[in-house]
Amino acid sequence: MTVQSGGSQQTKDETTELADGDFFYESLGEGRFRSTIHAQGAWNPHEQHMAPATGLLTHALESFQPRDDLRLARLSLDIHGIIHAGEIEVVTRMIRPGRTIELVEAEMIAQGRTAVVARGWRLKTSDTAEVAASEDEAVPGPDLMEPWEGMQVWPGGYIRSLEIRVGEEHRPGRGLTWLRNPYEMVSGAETSSLVRLLGMVDTANGVAPRVPPGPESWMFPNVDLQIHLHRTPVGQWLGVQTRQTFGADGVGLTSSVLHDVEGPFGRAEQILTVRPL
Repeated sequence: MTVQSGGSQQTKDETTELADGDFFYESLGEGRFRSTIHAQGAWNPHEQHMAPATGLLTHALESFQPRDDLRLARLSLDIHGIIHAGEIEVVTRMIRPGRTIELVEAEMIAQGRTAVVARGWRLKTSDTAEVAASEDEAVPGPDLMEPWEGMQVWPGGYIRSLEIRVGEEHRPGRGLTWLRNPYEMVSGAETSSLVRLLGMVDTANGVAPRVPPGPESWMFPNVDLQIHLHRTPVGQWLGVQTRQTFGADGVGLTSSVLHDVEGPFGRAEQILTVRPL
């Protein structure tokens, strides 16, 4: 038996109380949050999408003992299991303090179990403009792309929150996609560009899939997300220049160059478990 909840289908015993509002998470105080329908995942209706979960964990790391002379340079996220929708807790801690390098951690707990662990390296900033360079080339911006409805084959409230544009050479397994959403990450808190854009990076795994999603196809969820940032991103648009690889033994890889409206700012990798549905 199924019931309707927030515009999505859930089995009766999986129905969960969601927050309501134009944001991904309602702040309940003391590190507790409640997800909205906008954070709903694509693989299961009763779970959260990893993209806004990444955004919330980035928000937690950004807010934890901030220093003006350090910035987040790498974010490593390991997915321990289903990220259940509804009320969650985020616990943030310092793993390795330092004068020029710090390692911080944010753990997301759902229904009493660890769902995601994020670790971030924060590095000391300095003026290196004299030698600054990148081999990742700039790509056409979202204003030069056409709106795309192809992501609507994926279910879930998170996917419905996105404005999506793609390039002419977009195809299964490879493509350039621009993403934007209108929502704040946490109720009552201004969303930084870092949180907003990193909160969409996990979408890369579904923007140019090698196989179409559906009951007669294959599933390919990622078990991690690794993001490396050579500069801090700006704006509201995230560009993902993505290539997806499926190996012959049940393991795949989604690799992306990350862009904002000013150019490339980093890279992302997602390891996949590929299974028949």
